[in-house]
Amino acid sequence: MQFSTTTTDVSRIRSGCLVVGGFEGRRPTPAYRALDAASAGRLDAIARKTRFQGDAGKHLHVHALDGVTADSVLVVGCGPQSEAMTAARYLKIAGAAAGAAAGAGASSVTWALGEIEVDDRDAGWKSRVAVERLSDAAYRFDAMRGKVDDKRTPPPARASVATTRGDRAAARAGVDTGQAIAAGTSLARDLGNLPGNVCTPRYLADQAKALAARHPKVTFKALDEARMKRLGMGSLLSVARGSREPPRLIVLEYRGAARSVAPIVLVGKGVTFDSGGISIKPASAMDEMKFDMCGAASVIGAMEACATLGLPLNVVALAPATENLPDGNASKPGDIVSTMAGTTVEILNTDAEGRLILCDTLTYAEQRYKPDVIVDVATLTGACVIALGHHASGLFSNHQPLADALLAAGEHAGDRAWQMPLWDEYAKQLESNFADVANVGGRDAGAVTAASFLARFAKKQRWAHLDVAGTAWHSGKAKGATGRPVGLLCQYLLDRASEASA
Repeated sequence: MQFSTTTTDVSRIRSGCLVVGGFEGRRPTPAYRALDAASAGRLDAIARKTRFQGDAGKHLHVHALDGVTADSVLVVGCGPQSEAMTAARYLKIAGAAAGAAAGAGASSVTWALGEIEVDDRDAGWKSRVAVERLSDAAYRFDAMRGKVDDKRTPPPARASVATTRGDRAAARAGVDTGQAIAAGTSLARDLGNLPGNVCTPRYLADQAKALAARHPKVTFKALDEARMKRLGMGSLLSVARGSREPPRLIVLEYRGAARSVAPIVLVGKGVTFDSGGISIKPASAMDEMKFDMCGAASVIGAMEACATLGLPLNVVALAPATENLPDGNASKPGDIVSTMAGTTVEILNTDAEGRLILCDTLTYAEQRYKPDVIVDVATLTGACVIALGHHASGLFSNHQPLADALLAAGEHAGDRAWQMPLWDEYAKQLESNFADVANVGGRDAGAVTAASFLARFAKKQRWAHLDVAGTAWHSGKAKGATGRPVGLLCQYLLDRASEASA
């Protein structure tokens, strides 16, 4: 979808679908009033006849409104005008509006919801939200179809964000930022939605290599099995033993600051298919385990956005990529492996494999880059889904300022996380009779003990872990990758870039 800004009077938009807001009780916004005046009160009459009251997220779609040159008008309910228009409320309205606009059948959309005042948010943020939400609603994954379903309503090809002349520069900047983040999110979704027989570790590495080829400030390399053996990554390699697909440790480096500036390192779990290994998963919904590489997809997507925006930062994305399959050579419950850090791990459950590939990657990040901070992203535990559902990602950190920054970034981007405890008491559940540590700590607090395992390998670093098992994809009729937490990661990088430029 192509995006632009406009300062044209909304009553004079000549084609496409025009999106305006209306508060509860049909209290009109300025754009609604202008359209109602142009149509000699017909818009309000239609709203009254159809009993449209302006409830938040509800919408009214009117075609060929007399006196209005746009092909159709989409009125989106904004809820009670008396209540504060918080960012969360506006994001809900924008999401509903984008979904309705994407299904309206128009070739273009003009978005006039930016006139609504939002607490502590400017025109740039509202324009960015418009772009991200419209891009999300227009997303289609047809790469694996032999024949595209022609019965589906095509999404708009173009969208214009209406703004005042005084806000046009901020709105244009917001559109540019939104497009970069939307592109990164779409890339993450595409990678996540590909099946495991296509998106193998080598394929994922090839896509990272292609990203580097698009951006001069990004370099790529991939460590193969031989290189990982020489580095002592016995934990990572133990997961790959049951697969015929060779593992890769994908490395993307973006240099937007001086070499002396310590990088931000993003680590993403890249299990391109997770059967559970010998501790095999139930057959039901096992097809969704192609999404177990969504952490890797998200850090690659964030790197795409970072490079597009040219942020004044040094950023490294690391993605350990492998399959986890049962085989005569696969790791067995009770096996003990040695990590790059020299710690030995008793593998009590081969389905707790994400932490095994991440721990070696965390050590590699520490030794190779001496980073400013490390943030890892992983579809790590079903326990996190039980704790938080599908609304918030679980956040764990050994550095509270980093945790606070990530939480604030998630709130700003509408890609929220919730901080979970990381107390020493939980680490005791990982004690082993035979090795330095076990890879699982029992049923209780499974998301916390998984994070505690990772924390053991990040003691010298300012580190945070995002468990996105509940947010990285949808199940059921809407099955597919969400691209989260690309929005959160990008906002964190934008905030760090603002600090660096101050």
